Amino acid sequence: MPEPGRTHPVAHIRNVSVIAHIDHGKSTLADRLIERAGSLEARSMRAQVLDSMELERERGITIKAQTVRLAHEVAGTRYLINLIDTPGHVDFTYEVSRSLAASEGSILVVDATQGVEAQTIANAYLAVDNDHTIIPVLNKIDLAAADQDRVRTQIEDTIGLDSATALSVSAKTGDGIDPLLDAIVERIPPPATAPDGPLAALLVDSWYDPYLGVMVLVRVVDGVLQVGQKIRMMASGADYQVDRVGVFEPSPRPTESLAAGEVGFFTASIRRVADTQVGDTITDSRKPATVALPGFRESVPVVFCGLYPADASDYRHLRDSLAKLHLNDASLHYEPESSAALGLGFRCGCLGLLHLEIIQERLEREFDLDLVTTAPSVVYRLSLTDGRDIELHNPVDWPDQSRITSVEEPWIRATILVPDQYLGNVLKLCTEKRGEQTDLTYVGNRAMAVYALPLNEVVFDFYDRLKSATSGYASFDYELDDYRGGDLVRVAILVDGQSVDSLSFIAHRSRAEGRGRALCTKLKGLIPRQLYKVSLQAAIGGKIIARENIAALRKDVTAKCYGGDVTRKRKLLEKQKAGKKRMRQIGNVEIPQSAMLAVLRAEEP
Repeated sequence: MPEPGRTHPVAHIRNVSVIAHIDHGKSTLADRLIERAGSLEARSMRAQVLDSMELERERGITIKAQTVRLAHEVAGTRYLINLIDTPGHVDFTYEVSRSLAASEGSILVVDATQGVEAQTIANAYLAVDNDHTIIPVLNKIDLAAADQDRVRTQIEDTIGLDSATALSVSAKTGDGIDPLLDAIVERIPPPATAPDGPLAALLVDSWYDPYLGVMVLVRVVDGVLQVGQKIRMMASGADYQVDRVGVFEPSPRPTESLAAGEVGFFTASIRRVADTQVGDTITDSRKPATVALPGFRESVPVVFCGLYPADASDYRHLRDSLAKLHLNDASLHYEPESSAALGLGFRCGCLGLLHLEIIQERLEREFDLDLVTTAPSVVYRLSLTDGRDIELHNPVDWPDQSRITSVEEPWIRATILVPDQYLGNVLKLCTEKRGEQTDLTYVGNRAMAVYALPLNEVVFDFYDRLKSATSGYASFDYELDDYRGGDLVRVAILVDGQSVDSLSFIAHRSRAEGRGRALCTKLKGLIPRQLYKVSLQAAIGGKIIARENIAALRKDVTAKCYGGDVTRKRKLLEKQKAGKKRMRQIGNVEIPQSAMLAVLRAEEP
């Protein structure tokens, strides 16, 4: 048999992705597969070995899809398995879709104690859309609460897969791992390729290495990618020479080439970040492919917020850091913007609140930035009296109400799976959020509610309140549906009479007062007291809809008066009053970062 990393018979290659709902054991299962295949020595093994980011290990979630090459022998024949461990949270679905495009099959992991969840269904449908062969796997069978018969029935009723082919494993103890490896070889088809054709490789992912520059993860569809080869990026037309080629086992290991059907990485002294577009086709510059590969559909950001450096001199560093991060996360969108209060920064588009939070943390940790984050918002479509239609990402850009003829907001189709004892709480919450029920079905003692919900209501605190209302048992998945008209207004937050752009938000008129009052109340406890009284107001246009006052720090200026005429005390108090008036005229209220972030967690009344 040929050595690993050299050309392998296409019939002996299997590309497979591991998909599941969050916390169903994908990464632990990947650990056992790596352990059983002998890709790592025992001393190098650790829990969630493919979760390389410190942030992933801290939170216990997978953020980036990771690839590893495994070797498995069946009946004396050695097979190569390219395994991709994918994220489970709805905010990282774009990572999952790209991983599925680079594979021919999927391992659908279902927790035998929890059963089928919302993201289980969503990921299964993504795999079906990619024409994948799906292997259902029931995980955590070692736990006393595991109910395999119930979960098999759920797989058949909610997803439509034949549960008779489902395998039972324990990623914790290693039970059932060998039959799973055999099933991957037997059930997953080999890649359909043209090994002797011109090079055509799909750019799946890329990231910035401080020593090697831009590293590119590819799935070679046709031809061979090898060291020293002159390649061309078909989207940008840029030509490069390949410096090194390698695979992940799971640490990078250099090879001489990547053959058709294989997944691996290469470097080529790429300096321009714009040349590595996810979904691009990489071909030979001397003998190029005639047609580009289909690539991936463009990711559509649903949540926007402003990111500003706390120190204005860090603007250029923030710009370069976002470019490097975008290289690693193609679903991040950003463009420059400026604010009167915060200076120069960037408007960033993300796929959800968790994605936004992860982006901010990665910028602060990996690039040593101190950031100020504005309130999140979604994209609105406005029709103006002059006949123009505009898309609005930032509440600051909201035009005068008299110039607006209509406003449309994005709505989502939300799927919520919940035990029936909590269904009443879920229906109440969705109704509060202006939701419209479209379907309600039962699978055993679990209800599956499908709702149309305005995305603006989901962005703020929907997920946290859903978990609280269901003791953490509900699962939630959503997809963008359409745009609908609504009575929406911009609520400005005034601190001591001055509008703070970064705290303004857009809300439905019926909920604007409650949200404004809740935010003012929260800000009152977060903004430090000054030497004079500070007013906090929420306003729609020129109308104040909520107000709170931050009491002044008081100094007892009459403490030194021990008796005597009362006019002595009055004179001191009047002098103090005049000083506070002058202070108010020239004073500047410092708003801490915690107050900025309070908008993310503003409580509903």
